[in-house]
Amino acid sequence: MSTGPAGTAVRIRGAHHSVGHHGEILQGVFESDGRLRRALITLPCPLYESHAVFEPSDTATGIVMRDPWRTKARRAAELTLRSLGGVPAGGTLSLTSNIPPSRGFGSSTADVVATIGAVYEAAGRRPSPAQYAALAVAAETASDALMYPHRTVLFAHREGEVIEDMGGPLMPLAVLGFGTSADSLGTDTLTLPPARYSVWEIEAFRPLLGTVRRAIRTGDVALLGRVATASAKINQRHLPVPGLTDLLRVSEAVGAAGLQVAHSGDVAGLLFDPALPDLAARTDGARRRLAALGIDDTWHFTTT
Repeated sequence: MSTGPAGTAVRIRGAHHSVGHHGEILQGVFESDGRLRRALITLPCPLYESHAVFEPSDTATGIVMRDPWRTKARRAAELTLRSLGGVPAGGTLSLTSNIPPSRGFGSSTADVVATIGAVYEAAGRRPSPAQYAALAVAAETASDALMYPHRTVLFAHREGEVIEDMGGPLMPLAVLGFGTSADSLGTDTLTLPPARYSVWEIEAFRPLLGTVRRAIRTGDVALLGRVATASAKINQRHLPVPGLTDLLRVSEAVGAAGLQVAHSGDVAGLLFDPALPDLAARTDGARRRLAALGIDDTWHFTTT
């Protein structure tokens, strides 16, 4: 919102976008402040984006949705307006997205983050990442760390808090992604209960987190890949990936740094160092081996 002639209020159209994600590098429970907290490290995916436009209104209260089924985005808009003191009082929210739902690409979180940014912009303000995170979790119960696009953070996804900032972004990664469910139908994430980790699994997360720190500090793709693979194996008891053993064999055969999975979805990815001179040959070989397993739903992207 800005001020026009004679002090009249001029409403501005707010617009914002958020990339999706490709599941997680690591997800589990970690000790912080003397207690165990559920947290994750997100793998961003620039292939997919959600765009939100918010048209504020001085006459209407509440949120008018172009797509009423996007209930989490509506909730995010309502909570954001409330956090701004009800100014503006309402408006129309429009969302466009190319993110497939229910697969672990963060479709609802991207909608929510884009919505929060658009409503704030219409009010002439900009939220901090912490404000984004608190509103996102309030809107959808759990959220990946899409509001930290240029930082690698251990994010308490059910509390909306950063437990640890790794000091910078993920190193560049080349990812050959693929779907693991029959007919790429995805996973009903709303019905998934929180994982109940064993004592052994909880103890395993501590050294894995230390390895992530070292990988980020040194830019070691192979080290990060080993963490992602270990996290995928731990997750197998909670949300089994069909044919995980065969997928691990593919990863080893093509010399991938590791295998990562969405811990609440059906997407997975083979991680590579994008600087490899034979990267194209390795990814082509991986596609052929995946096809032999009946997996033809693949895509490729590079993080920055």
